[in-house]
Amino acid sequence: MKPATKFNNYQYNKKLQPYANKLRKNMTKAEASLWEYVLKAGQLKGYKFRRQRPVLDYIADFMCPGLMLIIEVDGITHMNEEVLTKDETRQKELEEIGFTVLRFNDSEILNNIRNVESVLEAYVEEYELKTR
Repeated sequence: MKPATKFNNYQYNKKLQPYANKLRKNMTKAEASLWEYVLKAGQLKGYKFRRQRPVLDYIADFMCPGLMLIIEVDGITHMNEEVLTKDETRQKELEEIGFTVLRFNDSEILNNIRNVESVLEAYVEEYELKTR
């Protein structure tokens, strides 16, 4: 697989756009909270995130090209073995093209969003140190 870069639009998959639009309009409570209070409009140290972004054959919950970061929000459906195996495959493929994948579950976001924000801020600081 080719690395994700601005020259290939970070492996954007146009075929998944209709599904992504539908998901964007029907975000879960945890996704909507993370978007509203942490990621929207450059709130996280000025970085811009995209919601429900088609990458490869997947739709990432949130993607930031400037950080090469994908954030996945795992709900109750991510607790069964079959879904966990698919999540592992998905994460491996996204990491192979250059993204870092951070996962949070619904309860982490809904019950302690400031801790989630702190984890993301620490990631940004580490990323900026590495890329200077």
